[in-house]
Amino acid sequence: MTVKSTARARKKAAPGVPDTLRATGTDAQPELVQLLTPEGERVEHKDFPLTTTPEELRALYRDLVLVRRFDAEATALQRQGELGLWASLLGQEAAQVGSGRAMRTGDYAFPTYREHGVAWCRDVDPLNLLGMFRGVNHGGWDPNEKNFHLYTIVIGAQTLHATGYAMGISKDGADDAVIAYFGDGASSQGDVNEAFTFASVYNSPVVFFCQNNQWAISEPTTTQTKIPLYRRASGFGFPGVRVDGNDVLACLAVTRWALDHARSGNGPVLIEAFTYRMGAHTTSDDPTRYRMAEETEAWKAKDPIIRLKALLEKEGLADEEFFASIDAESEQLGLRVREGVRSMPDPDPTLIFDHVYAEPHALVDEERAEYLEYAASFEAGENL
Repeated sequence: MTVKSTARARKKAAPGVPDTLRATGTDAQPELVQLLTPEGERVEHKDFPLTTTPEELRALYRDLVLVRRFDAEATALQRQGELGLWASLLGQEAAQVGSGRAMRTGDYAFPTYREHGVAWCRDVDPLNLLGMFRGVNHGGWDPNEKNFHLYTIVIGAQTLHATGYAMGISKDGADDAVIAYFGDGASSQGDVNEAFTFASVYNSPVVFFCQNNQWAISEPTTTQTKIPLYRRASGFGFPGVRVDGNDVLACLAVTRWALDHARSGNGPVLIEAFTYRMGAHTTSDDPTRYRMAEETEAWKAKDPIIRLKALLEKEGLADEEFFASIDAESEQLGLRVREGVRSMPDPDPTLIFDHVYAEPHALVDEERAEYLEYAASFEAGENL
């Protein structure tokens, strides 16, 4: 027996490790919370009960369809040269809409750059999202008005912002909670793990919502972790749960529970929404170079919109007229987004100096003056 084979044998024979903990990656995925099967069958879960009205189910379907239509239009606009870049959420609509609709008015969300569905739930106009990707504004909405922070490009940094905000909520004695969104790739960042530590030690009312779409750009989750992501929470001293990220009802129920858990003084929760990124990481990416088409095809059968539509049809909660009206509304949204983006005016270049600091700053004033002098020189023909 070789040295390597002996080492493998010893590893397999290691005592005291239950078989259920040996299985990692895709070999034996743990059970996840599911309330709506891919076939559109409603099921119950003893720990996460959910009661919905027909109106609420139809509203969730509308959210999913309109969010996907907006996202598709944004992707098309980027391909036409109207946007500099776009990070599609295709396939992740249920995770975002379900968690977004679980929030109360006073709850605060800290997104990455892909949470277009959460932005929709927080009443952020889609055109405001696209202004940043067109390069005409720095975000376009008031975070304190929407309780939805500006998009964060730095991977994982928003989890620290969310934890600090949650610590402030605790000190203020407010009855609110915070939710921080990040992806499976960001879970490997130091910022995320530091946020876990602070949130746990300070018992902060924050829910960490990880959308595990299984691809950190071109790296699969299995290259980053030996255990399912939600199990990491136990190492920091708070609960973790894995939910079917393509099930809008399960995402709603689990996130609602987690936010209530956090705001009740019980500390943080980690939710791993097990989903799939159906498109590219961003419009600068080509996913065909690193993943198999068969994998993507298999996930099409788990589509969040198809399964909710199947439930509505089976239960007789919506008719063809309803679905046609949603389709028509989605086309109107696409038209508004397309025309709105193309008519966005170029910004005044001096706006870049206006919000560097909360108060006037001598150095910024000096830099603004230098820029104005430089720009004026072109009008005078000095730099031609």
